[in-house]
Amino acid sequence: MASVTLDNITKRYEDTVAVNDMNLEIRDGEFLTLVGPSGCGKSTTMETVAGLTIPTEGSVHIGDREVTDLPPKDRGISMVFQNIALFPHMDVYDNISFGLRLRKYDQTEIEERVERAADVVQLEGMMDRMPEEMSGGQRQRVAIARAIVREPEVFLMDEPLANLDAELRVHMRTQLQRLHRELDTTIVYVTHDQAQAMTMSDRVAVIDGGALQQVAPPLTCYNEPDNLFVAGFIGSPAMNFMEGAATDDGFESRYVDVPFDPAENGIEPDQSLTVGVRPEDVYLERDQELAAEPSRTYDAIVDVLEPMGDEMFVYLLLDEDVEASAEGRGAGQLLVSLDPDTVIGEGEEIEVVFDRSNIHVFDSDTGEAITHRLR
Repeated sequence: MASVTLDNITKRYEDTVAVNDMNLEIRDGEFLTLVGPSGCGKSTTMETVAGLTIPTEGSVHIGDREVTDLPPKDRGISMVFQNIALFPHMDVYDNISFGLRLRKYDQTEIEERVERAADVVQLEGMMDRMPEEMSGGQRQRVAIARAIVREPEVFLMDEPLANLDAELRVHMRTQLQRLHRELDTTIVYVTHDQAQAMTMSDRVAVIDGGALQQVAPPLTCYNEPDNLFVAGFIGSPAMNFMEGAATDDGFESRYVDVPFDPAENGIEPDQSLTVGVRPEDVYLERDQELAAEPSRTYDAIVDVLEPMGDEMFVYLLLDEDVEASAEGRGAGQLLVSLDPDTVIGEGEEIEVVFDRSNIHVFDSDTGEAITHRLR
């Protein structure tokens, strides 16, 4: 095991800055996920750790060694890619052992390492199979076993589940968590899938525009996002946002006002604010006792219902003059998550309340969080 430290890492491609002055310390034995939208710089960050990309500025340390200019083979890392690149003419055993044979390991040690790796990823009885005879999940397990046999200090995984179907992705998420527990090693994982980031990680590093936005345990990013980007990116469906300004009595916008004491939170009069509330923190007025600290009531009109099985998404209009946007998340619109058995109809006029203990307030100009709970 080893820690990974990125010191002031910047990577430029002509006029494009892919990674911008990144400082990140990944702890020894930690499962850390780099997450963000496509093109945010997460794969470039991973490649910088792997030695596939040399940073324009800054340094990379693995353990107590600076490895900034070392080739990948000398960094003590193993990498698993999105594309499952197995040798099609080799069986499972030969695919897993190829790197060890290339490095001329003793045959006895090769056999011991391959057996241990196959046991970890549950490939017993498959060692003589060819890749074409295996499912996508089995082939991905072979690729992971091939990384394990090297016994690296750090595992790097770049979207390893992206090409699997939904059921296999869920299965492999569980497998990777077991792998981390059994190997007790450092894993750096890249994905744009926040479900993977939330379920597997010790900490999540949220990236946007090549810059770190927040590094924290998954539930901290969810419940206490540092800024508007993290608040909108982490969580599915995303947080509802309402833009307005501070008044002497709290927050006011075209469709919603939220009473609170601005001065208590260091908010200046007329300061531009964005209030956020997650769909699960909006309740029908008749169910307001379910909210820890219910707000005042707000009138709404039911626009669209989306039964999801275990919950029902309800899109609301906060005024009869609101024109519903295609995605149902524009100004004057609100998404609510309700019990699937809730009796409610499209076009119905209702009242809702927010749970004030989970109302988030952001500075609209800087995007920075001000508070995550209104008293």
